Amino acid sequence: MTLLNVIREQRVARRLTQDELAKLVGVSRQTIVALEKGEYTPSTLLALKLAHAFGASVEDLFRIE
Repeated sequence: MTLLNVIREQRVARRLTQDELAKLVGVSRQTIVALEKGEYTPSTLLALKLAHAFGASVEDLFRIE
């Protein structure tokens, strides 16, 4: 199974840089880069922080393929 996400699409739609998003959720820009590439599986806490930052649910941002 693969974890897919729409983090990049949500970030771009809100005109946030990777650095700005990283600061909003308390991680490094490199973490956002890896997450957007699908190379990093976030913790539950990070997934919740991302959902809050985007005003979405975790299910809106992530899905299993």
